[in-house]
Amino acid sequence: MSHSKYIAIIAVSGLLSWIGWLLVVFKLSPYETLGLSLTFFYVALFIALSSTFAVLGFYFRVWLFKNEIFYRHINVALRQGIFLSLIAVFCLIFQMMKVLTWWSGLLLIVVAVLLEFYFSARDSELA
Repeated sequence: MSHSKYIAIIAVSGLLSWIGWLLVVFKLSPYETLGLSLTFFYVALFIALSSTFAVLGFYFRVWLFKNEIFYRHINVALRQGIFLSLIAVFCLIFQMMKVLTWWSGLLLIVVAVLLEFYFSARDSELA
């Protein structure tokens, strides 16, 4: 499969998850089914943000590195999209629990950066 098909699949899944997230926001009441609506809210938001960040990150890498292998960009963009989405979702969960401070948000970012350093070092070791 070509890289444009991979990106199209990621973009379509992102579009569907954004529609699902909007349905959760406008149709489910957190006062009636708190656990179910919050679960759907965070899962749909995670998938939507991951795919959006992955597509944007892929096209940013294609623009930045013009003569590179596209498949490597897809893997890195998807991984970094997942990390950015986890940061956003955990910050929202911490804010919901009223425990989000600047240092807890910074700690989430540091953990994601360290994980990205680990995975990128492992990828360059394998290549």
